[in-house]
Amino acid sequence: MRIALKRTVFAATGFTVVYMASLIPAAGQTTPAAAGQKVLMSEDVFKNIQVLKGIPVNQFMQTMGMFAASLSLNCTDCHVPQSLSSWEKYAEDVPRKQTARRMMLMVSAMNKANFGGRNVITCYTCHRGGVTPKAIPSLAEQYSAPPPEDANEIEIIPAAAPGPSADQILDRYIQALGGATRLAALTSFTAKGTYKGFDTDMTTVSVDLFAKAPGQRSMIVHTGVGDSTTTYDGRTGWFAANDKPLPVLELPPGADLDGLKLDAELDFPGRIKQMLTQWRVGFPETAIDDHDMQVVQGLTASKARVKLFFDKQSGLLVRHVRYVETPVGTVPVQVDYGDYRDVMGVKMPYHLVMTWTDGRSVIDLTELKPNVPIDNAKFAKPAPPAPMPKAAAR
Repeated sequence: MRIALKRTVFAATGFTVVYMASLIPAAGQTTPAAAGQKVLMSEDVFKNIQVLKGIPVNQFMQTMGMFAASLSLNCTDCHVPQSLSSWEKYAEDVPRKQTARRMMLMVSAMNKANFGGRNVITCYTCHRGGVTPKAIPSLAEQYSAPPPEDANEIEIIPAAAPGPSADQILDRYIQALGGATRLAALTSFTAKGTYKGFDTDMTTVSVDLFAKAPGQRSMIVHTGVGDSTTTYDGRTGWFAANDKPLPVLELPPGADLDGLKLDAELDFPGRIKQMLTQWRVGFPETAIDDHDMQVVQGLTASKARVKLFFDKQSGLLVRHVRYVETPVGTVPVQVDYGDYRDVMGVKMPYHLVMTWTDGRSVIDLTELKPNVPIDNAKFAKPAPPAPMPKAAAR
């Protein structure tokens, strides 16, 4: 499958992320600005926005990822090839972009007429990873073995047999990590390691991570053509990179900001029960990499769903998936955890894989120092990065 080209989209998770407010509003989704903060809309940053006006920039990019995932296309499949060297070129109209506008309005009309405006029908409903929707059933698919189940797609069964409660699963996780007392003793850490992702052309580069309880986090990826920084100070989050249309983007309240908060809080998971609300269990049996999972679901402050997958045998967190609503459907953001090692009696993951509709990145930590002093300036709004070298600039 082809995914959106590197260096063309914001990362949804913050490690590396289109609302049509007047025509296709997302159900229950609001984007209030923080005090004194002006939320930049799509038309403030991009040119020739016709249908997708009144949409925060980060949500605009999330929807681009929805298109990429639904049709298995990358950015230059829907924009002129020259877009890779000039952001202005993305504004040029091409037939496929014009078709996409018509399709969004068509799907919106069907959802309004038949489903009360809920995004029951999406791009993915018909395209399923292909440019042309299929109209004729495939006998090969019908009589072949079904593909492996995607663990992210399982949903709660209302009449599920009784099993462990959310409290029991989360308590077991805390014990598997080392226990509440040891977790409480870990108050900060710095880490170094390697990073590779679409934003580095899958080339391995160095990364620095700073974290402080109860929920501050900063990650700096040294891409070789300028640093890419993701920061959460406990209330506000930013992305800063020199290969984006905005050198520094402040996230408005919503699912993306909640995602940064969750990533920061999971660095110190002793208070995991307070991280989300409306905990639920009752999922059918599922597995990841042949390991049986216990699944718990909760909601973020913006009511975005989050699923946590715990290894049934070890009790450790293997994956979390959060679901971000866009006006054209729901996009998943997935973080996988592995290579747990002992740090001050606490098991901490040294291997993290972040996957979203716009790309994937991999972090392998090589050094982690616990309980070290960290200047709060590390979690402040990043300074605009230096411009890209001309040879590397878009």
